[in-house]
Amino acid sequence: MIEQTLVAIKPDGIQRALIGKIISRFEDAGLKIIGMKMQWIDEKFAEEHYSEDLIEILGQKSKKSYEEQGLKFTEDITKKGKEIRKALIKYITEGPIIAMVLEGVNTISIVRKIVGSTGPYDASPGTIRGDYAHIAISYANINKKQVRNLIHASADKKDAEREIKLWFSKKELHSYKRADEDHLT
Repeated sequence: MIEQTLVAIKPDGIQRALIGKIISRFEDAGLKIIGMKMQWIDEKFAEEHYSEDLIEILGQKSKKSYEEQGLKFTEDITKKGKEIRKALIKYITEGPIIAMVLEGVNTISIVRKIVGSTGPYDASPGTIRGDYAHIAISYANINKKQVRNLIHASADKKDAEREIKLWFSKKELHSYKRADEDHLT
């Protein structure tokens, strides 16, 4: 099934000059870039991207990370989720971002595999986060540090549709055929 998904290289990926390496991972996998732009987003836009719907999910992820590291989680899930969302908003507004819409067969799941686990410590070698980042969520939380994980990728079809509409107008998305497309689709 042909799908589209949003990928955003976060400020640390840009500041560390990893743009080309990251983009090539997707192109090498046969995914087509149908929209791309660099922009510096403001807090309001970041709040739309990291919607309040994520608060509980973020709190649960934090709890799970603590427990997987053998640490006791004693915080309120909702409070922790709000704290993490606030940190994510601060992080994503620290510098410019490169946003892309990728298209291809099973793009959402392929991109998630290429990107690796949200928590870099848990990301497998060979993934973007596994190769270029390593901080554990629990370590970051305990030491009040931001989990700098280089890249955002839509979690599922629903998120992809919402995020693409947020980041791109229809006029900014393009249809074309890659030279190798007959071999990939």
